[in-house]
Amino acid sequence: MFLLLKYMSLGVLVLQTTSLVLTMRYSRTLKEDGPRYLASSAVVSAEMLKIFACTLLVFMENNLNVRAVNQLLREEIVNKPVETMKLAIPAGIYTLQNNLLYVALSNLDAATYQWPTESEGDSEQKILSAGSQFVGLMAVLMACVSSGFAGVYFEKILKETKQSVWVRNIQLGLFGFMFGFVGMIMFDGQSVRQSGMFQGYNIIACTVVVLQALGGLVIAVVIKYADNILKGFATSLSIIVSTLISYFLLEDFNPTGVFFIGTVLVIAATFLYSYERKPAIGSTIKV
Repeated sequence: MFLLLKYMSLGVLVLQTTSLVLTMRYSRTLKEDGPRYLASSAVVSAEMLKIFACTLLVFMENNLNVRAVNQLLREEIVNKPVETMKLAIPAGIYTLQNNLLYVALSNLDAATYQWPTESEGDSEQKILSAGSQFVGLMAVLMACVSSGFAGVYFEKILKETKQSVWVRNIQLGLFGFMFGFVGMIMFDGQSVRQSGMFQGYNIIACTVVVLQALGGLVIAVVIKYADNILKGFATSLSIIVSTLISYFLLEDFNPTGVFFIGTVLVIAATFLYSYERKPAIGSTIKV
C-alpha cells in the first residue's frame, strides 16, 4: 500500500506539474482586451485555497468533529510556536519560487511567441528577445536553487513528526499567505487598490490557481511518502512531457540532440534511483 501511494503521488505530480506549466504559459501569453491577472494575486489565492482544502481534509480525518479539529489546530499551531515558526523558512522560499515561476514563463514565452519579422526593427526585436530569455533563465535558476533547499528542509520536518501532513500544510500555507500578501502589496499595491485583487481573473486564471494549490498538496504527499529527490525526478519528467506536448500539439518547440540526451538521462536516473536491489540468495555477512 505504501509503495502504491508513493508512485501514485509521483504520477499525479507529473500530471499536475505538466498541466500547471502549460496552463500558466497559455495564461501569460494570451492576448486579452482587459488587464491581465496579477501573478502575486494568483500566488496568494493559491495559498488561500490550499489552506481551505487542508482544513477540510483535517475535518475528514477527525470525522467532521469541530471540537476535535479546533483542539488539534490549537495544540499544533498556537501552543507550539517554535515548531510552527520552522515552517516560515520553506513557506517564504516556496512563495518566492511561485512568483519566480510566473516571471520565468512570462519572459521565456515572450521570446518564444514573438517571432522576428523582416523589417528594420529586427535587431531591436532580437535584443528584446535575448533580454527576456536572460530574465527568464535567471528566474528559473533561482527557482531551482530555492526549490531544492526548501524541499529538503520540508522533508526533514515532515519525516521527523507523526502529525498529519495536512496540518503541516496549513502551517505552511498560513506563512505562505502572509509572505505572498506582503509581496502583493509591495509590488502590485497600486494596481490592487485601483482594480482589486482579482482583476483579470477568468476561467484560465482560476484553473492556474487551482493547479498551483493542488501542486502544494501533492508535493507534500510525495515528500512525506517518497523523498525530495524523487520529487525532483517527477518534475524533470513533467518537463519532458511538456516539451513533447509543445512539439506535437502546440508546434512551438524544436527538440535538439541535447534534449534527447537529457531525456534519456532523466528517465534512466529515475529508474535507477527507484530500483531496489534484492539481496543475493544464500549470501552471508562476513565480520
